[in-house]
Amino acid sequence: MLIKIVGLHAPNAPRLRALLGPEHEVQALDGFSASGDIVADVVIGNKIGASEAERLRCRLVHVPGAGWEQIALASVPQATAVCNVYGHEVPIAEFTLHALLEHQLQLWKYPAVLDAQAWAQAYAARPSHDEAFGKTVAVLGFGRIGQEIAQRARACGMRVIAITRSGRPGDLAEEYLPVSQLDDILPRVNALVVCCPLDDGTRGLIGARQLSLMSEQSLLVNVARAEVIDEQALYEALQQGRPGRAVLDVWYQYPQPGEPVPPSRYPLHALPNVRATPHISAITPVLLERRYAFMANNIQRLQRGEPLENQIHGVL
Repeated sequence: MLIKIVGLHAPNAPRLRALLGPEHEVQALDGFSASGDIVADVVIGNKIGASEAERLRCRLVHVPGAGWEQIALASVPQATAVCNVYGHEVPIAEFTLHALLEHQLQLWKYPAVLDAQAWAQAYAARPSHDEAFGKTVAVLGFGRIGQEIAQRARACGMRVIAITRSGRPGDLAEEYLPVSQLDDILPRVNALVVCCPLDDGTRGLIGARQLSLMSEQSLLVNVARAEVIDEQALYEALQQGRPGRAVLDVWYQYPQPGEPVPPSRYPLHALPNVRATPHISAITPVLLERRYAFMANNIQRLQRGEPLENQIHGVL
């Protein structure tokens, strides 16, 4: 079988080649050709525009992550299956738990140096910090990531509110509420974690009004997609201290070849109450092992004519 890995994930071609064996040809491509059919058995990539999707002549497009919003599904031929892959929920949940704990422990208050000269003053001026225990965290989006976050937050004695489209009850949170009640929830939470998919229903879901409802002591964590939160509203709200702090791991602009861009049109990264990270919450060596093992298994299932896992498009 011919497999083409395109774009950001091209450097992982050797990893997939080792999993599949010599009977499969795995090619690494920086990008698609500007014209002509895109011919392969499998294409792996996380960004396929409409014009490229129309030219696909392959049996399977595999997204090497969970989000498929950059795949023009409507233009992908119906005979081409599209699948995604998870495995990122554990490291993202750990990243989020760290953010929640750091916010309460206020680690930035601690002295950078603790030697003989600094010890006496540091000891005399020891700052107090808060506790995660008993705090309330709202989790917007309660899929795989949200559930993993809830388990860890509850282990620390935090109270979890799950915000979903339906508000259907479950057993991993103290409350399950529909997204229609978001404005009522925000004034009473100590932290809001955004981990929902980006689609027409969630784009710009959190705007100036929602941010203004959060307290000056609250924390906002975004590990979903930046566009769930209105960009300008976020910058202005953080300038005004509502919410009090933010941990942002996802961004409004991403690097393009030969076209340097900042992560946002606004200097969010420069605000003193923002912890800015470069979309790293899920990136661990184990994650790549899990994801590529899953994709290799799906490719082998395709070769054997078996049903594919995590199929989101095409004839089932």
